[in-house]
Amino acid sequence: MFKILPISMKVLPFKIPKTKNLGLIYQEDIGAFFYDKYHEHEEVQLCYIIKGEGTLIVGDTVNEYHSNDILVIGSRQPHVFKSDNSVIKKSSMISLFFTKKSFGETFFELDEFKEIAPFFSKSKNSFRIVNNKVKITKLFLKLQKSRDLVKFTVFIKMLTVISSSKVESLSSFVYEKKYTDNEGKRMRNIMDYTLQNFNKKIELDDIAEIANMTSNAFCRYFKQRTNKTFFTFLNELRVENACRLLQNKDYSVIDVSERSGFKNISNFNRKFKELKKITPSNYRLNN
Repeated sequence: MFKILPISMKVLPFKIPKTKNLGLIYQEDIGAFFYDKYHEHEEVQLCYIIKGEGTLIVGDTVNEYHSNDILVIGSRQPHVFKSDNSVIKKSSMISLFFTKKSFGETFFELDEFKEIAPFFSKSKNSFRIVNNKVKITKLFLKLQKSRDLVKFTVFIKMLTVISSSKVESLSSFVYEKKYTDNEGKRMRNIMDYTLQNFNKKIELDDIAEIANMTSNAFCRYFKQRTNKTFFTFLNELRVENACRLLQNKDYSVIDVSERSGFKNISNFNRKFKELKKITPSNYRLNN
């Protein structure tokens, strides 16, 4: 089970409830899996993966996450962590949730905070921290036993360091409109089904039925919200899974292809090179 402090999760979209009148919400997730439902929230999520690895979908983009990653998920950016516990049996993550207005309408517009302005502009597409990770990790670990006021001062230090750090974007497309409850549930069902079945054959009619739409309507719906076709997204998901499997020498390249949902090795090689600019065999050698 997860140890969650102090918030519980709901389907997309959802609000993060507070147990106290706090602008900054601290949470620990500990368990075999992270919360695995496609969801969004108004708050920016700043998180440190202590242990764990798997697939992270943010907006239109399929990413991997690993132990020691430091990630920022932007406000209202739909996302899901799909944990892979084949290697790491128990995952753990520390998160901070906040909005730009958590501490007052104009708090972050004060002159004292000019140097952290880049944080909020970069967070729109979500990102991964590339450098300064040791310094930021120490600040995260300091949060675990700190009182609320100390948490706040550590948080401000963290934003200052992150604002001057090198980052990698996690998403290239932001869907500007807010999801209604029905839309949120529909996208969650689409993502849940895809994550559970990506290594099997998925026909357009199958996924359209999950969305309770005609095939043509589903194609328009999905592309409007992710800026790519469903099958482009599906291939990206399969290739990211293949990247993890290729690091396990027990699997041949053909095994990896089949376990990732590709019909044949030639199609696998073509799609892999198209997305990663390298063949599966060379990717294995480099990793």
